[in-house]
Amino acid sequence: MTVEPSVTTPSDTQTKHRIVIIGSGFGGLFAARALKRRKDVDVTLIARTTHHLFQPLLYQVATGVLSEGEIAPATREVLSHQKNARVLLGEVTHIGLDTRTVAHEVMGRQTVTPYDSLIVAAGAGQSYFGNDQFSDHAPGMKTIDDALELRGRIFGAFELAELAPTEEERRRLLTFVVVGAGPTGVEMAGQIAELAQRTLRNDFRVINPSEARVVLLDAGPGVLPSFGENLGGKARAKLEEMGIEVLTSTKVVDVDSNGLVIESQDGTRSRIESKAKVWAAGVSASPLGQQLSAQSESGLDRAGRVEVAPDLTLKGRPEVFVIGDMMALRGLPGVAQVAIQGARYAVKVITARLDGKPSPEPFSYFDKGSMATISRFSAVVSMGKIQFGGFIAWLAWLGLHLVYITGFKSRVTTLLHWFVTFIGRGRAQRVTTAQQVLGRRALQMLAEQARPQLPPVADDPTTWRPSA
Repeated sequence: MTVEPSVTTPSDTQTKHRIVIIGSGFGGLFAARALKRRKDVDVTLIARTTHHLFQPLLYQVATGVLSEGEIAPATREVLSHQKNARVLLGEVTHIGLDTRTVAHEVMGRQTVTPYDSLIVAAGAGQSYFGNDQFSDHAPGMKTIDDALELRGRIFGAFELAELAPTEEERRRLLTFVVVGAGPTGVEMAGQIAELAQRTLRNDFRVINPSEARVVLLDAGPGVLPSFGENLGGKARAKLEEMGIEVLTSTKVVDVDSNGLVIESQDGTRSRIESKAKVWAAGVSASPLGQQLSAQSESGLDRAGRVEVAPDLTLKGRPEVFVIGDMMALRGLPGVAQVAIQGARYAVKVITARLDGKPSPEPFSYFDKGSMATISRFSAVVSMGKIQFGGFIAWLAWLGLHLVYITGFKSRVTTLLHWFVTFIGRGRAQRVTTAQQVLGRRALQMLAEQARPQLPPVADDPTTWRPSA
């Protein structure tokens, strides 16, 4: 079914500077909020989801610590009092740099939105290193859908193990494999182990959940490589103390519904039988980067990120900014702080131009350090030459993440759930459904013609004006 695009255009008397932001992650949301007091701009934020996702805490949704609402507030609610901003739902399908337009689609309906300045913060997705078929059996950790599916798979594995007629099947169900020993993988493995050893310890009669096998593997030589050998070694020791099997220099060569095949450094292959698998290794930049590169002088790095100028703009396109996980600049990592600082810098450049002032100095990233939890009361922190772990690091981790959760209500409920989980043994979010587990794959199998579509719209453009 072909739907003629509807075009969102300003009126003839429009004098405000139109800023379009793609993405509602840290980069997109912080850019929009930084423009709150500018009455001379109209801000349009376009995103494929209706929420802002605090991605570093996704693993806690997957393991029943937090609800999805606490880490993913509605973007409209966050920006509801910002009268110069509006939010549009849609998957961006095309960016026209010559026409200065962004085409976005939802349920077959396409809308085209013009811009004067564009901030692209579309983020990154999970990378399976060319083996996308692995995702059928090992979900990633990039979206709320991923986390809810994993919650169903993890808790469901214990439920099915209680019913298993053979010891072989029981062992397969009680084996959990996490691929990737970066912060997400380490945190996920630690929480699965704690779930089995503390939360579910007394809940079953046939199985003993504390006997669950948790395997953390990575193709690289160490755990938490970005934290250095010292902290990485401490993290590994703590994980192994918790009973987690840590396999480094081990790559995954095949994945199916009942397990995965791994290959050690000497080429020896073996198989791990497991129903519940988590993929926390590798990221791939948004495919929008290819469009931007093809229409500008900017190239792409090996991860598909766009090479930007020192002021975070596309080379030869000073009105287009690329920030966060999509940009390649001086080897900066794809972490939240890079996106936040990049967003604020891009806004400074735009507002300086509008005010007729000189542009600020080239973007300079201030590294505030990295943190990762291993288990309750244990974390590691790396801030330049300052490195430490243990309980104090865990408290620092709690405080920092609480600060960056959006909204007072979410902070209060998050703190309450952390208290219940870390001081006690309970987890407030243990509800799972078959829809969570099966929904993603079922949608992928739907034929294109079976997908719901909105009816065609009239050719008359719709015009938006912010409230005074």
